[in-house]
Amino acid sequence: MAPVKSLTASVHQRLADALSATLPEAAPVDPLLRRSDRADFQANGILALAKKAKANPRELATQVVGNVDSGGVIKEIEVSGPGFLNITLTDTAIIENLAARSADSDGRLGVPFSDSPGTTVIDYAQPNVAKEMHVGHLRSAVIGDAVVQLLEFTGENVVRRHHIGDWGTQFGMLIQYLDEHPHELDHKAEAQASGEEAMSNLDRLYKAARKLFDSDEEFKTRARLRVVDLQAGDPATLAAWQKFVDESKIYFFSVFEKLDMEIRDADIVGESGYNDMLDETCRILEEKKVAVHSEGALCVFFDDVKGPDGNPVPLIIRKSDGGYGYAATDLSAIRDRVFNLKADNLIYVVDARQSLHFKMVFETARRAGWLNGEDVKAYQLAFGTVLGKDGKPFKTREGETVRLVDLLDEAVDRATTVVREKDVLGQLSDAEVAERGAQVGIGAVKYADLSTSANRDYKFDLDQMVSLNGDTSVYLQYAYARIQSILRKAGEVRPQAHPELELADAERALALHVDAFAETVAEAAGEYAPHKMAAYLYQLASLFTTFYDKCPVIKPAPPQNIAENRLFLSDVTAKTLHQGMALLGIRTPERL
Repeated sequence: MAPVKSLTASVHQRLADALSATLPEAAPVDPLLRRSDRADFQANGILALAKKAKANPRELATQVVGNVDSGGVIKEIEVSGPGFLNITLTDTAIIENLAARSADSDGRLGVPFSDSPGTTVIDYAQPNVAKEMHVGHLRSAVIGDAVVQLLEFTGENVVRRHHIGDWGTQFGMLIQYLDEHPHELDHKAEAQASGEEAMSNLDRLYKAARKLFDSDEEFKTRARLRVVDLQAGDPATLAAWQKFVDESKIYFFSVFEKLDMEIRDADIVGESGYNDMLDETCRILEEKKVAVHSEGALCVFFDDVKGPDGNPVPLIIRKSDGGYGYAATDLSAIRDRVFNLKADNLIYVVDARQSLHFKMVFETARRAGWLNGEDVKAYQLAFGTVLGKDGKPFKTREGETVRLVDLLDEAVDRATTVVREKDVLGQLSDAEVAERGAQVGIGAVKYADLSTSANRDYKFDLDQMVSLNGDTSVYLQYAYARIQSILRKAGEVRPQAHPELELADAERALALHVDAFAETVAEAAGEYAPHKMAAYLYQLASLFTTFYDKCPVIKPAPPQNIAENRLFLSDVTAKTLHQGMALLGIRTPERL
């Protein structure tokens, strides 16, 4: 069953037809329709059209109104200002449209698939092997996962990539350190440790190795020679490296499971995955004269990238000692994604502080002909910093970076307390409280991140995140659970649309906002902007609260047809909340 058109699409088509009838020579014409607080919709396209046709905009608008076929959809059109059209819909059309969308057998609530889906590779959730994940890894994972869900829901072919840090000097350093300090690795304890405990031990060893590397030049030399062994494929060195990778993956999966995110092993292609391409990448860049030799290194220079001294700052592809930096790996990854995965779009969900690096990488790829800005585009979805309540980068009291697992565990603990306090009658078992506490706590963390525009910093405040009041996921989850409770208590009265009824203001406002779901999905997916979906859902929950306060559903009992229609509005609101939250990676418990 094809998704039902939204009211916006229907009104847009009627206005476009009227404009074409009024000025056939100007067709096709976009009426520039948008939702309005002055009416249900406003059309602004006549102003530009009148200027082009050298006509009076108000007179042209009046002619257009006369050519509009209302079709039972449009109740009233008013010419306003210099030539705007304010449009009010019929109550019947609003309810009939929602009824058709709610009845879709595919459950898409009227959201169409893209007319021209492509292939998007999205690079997100990029932890480092042998290091514990910290609060800085939160945003890439949460934002990236939401964008994946939104794009896939529109029909885009999405290829997930987790570009983990699993290669380079740090591994030669760590392997050499353990060779020289074998007593520091308790193999028996390690075998019995959980993923988090094993990773904590590995992280401790990494920090010890880094301290020695930074203070002992002889050890630094031995460690760098060990990197050569690793790159040359020395069996013993590779075996040690593989063990670090395998242990780290177990830990990564455990953290992402806490985050209620699906991470598939096949999607993890770290820096090591592009080793075989590095030489060829350098050769191609040299042959195309994109990269040049400078002081023994292979570099790319840019006219607009200079250091404080005014001298050019290059992108170093290959170091003077023959080693490869991040740029060589990132450029090889672009080649793989464009030519092997056949991607049309490359999205990198990466910290804003890496913006200069990616600007230079993308420009280098463009010069090489791998990106052209039309058929194949690359975009950095840059995100801001997670701040503490004091407005400074989030740290522990000791000044250490906050471990991600500690942060998530605390959020779940706080949320579990909230769930238990709400369960005043003791109807939930301990297992149910724990399950819902996890859903509420993780949802709270995700929503706090996603409700903020990605490029902005935000304050991590658990007290606010798990609050039942304000713009929080808990508020949305309780709105959904409340509707489910209403539907259970309705008894024999079932949700049923009644288009013949006149709608109260609160009913109209709620219904019109539900209708905007498809447009919001398209906008949030097209702009890689999950915060727009979050804002839509918060307004939806707020409008439902107003509706429920002003329009009795069960008590005092309204006439049956009104009760059925209000139950229908409640039900379609719940379906929309559920689907919208799912697109943000947040669960909606049936009871709270």
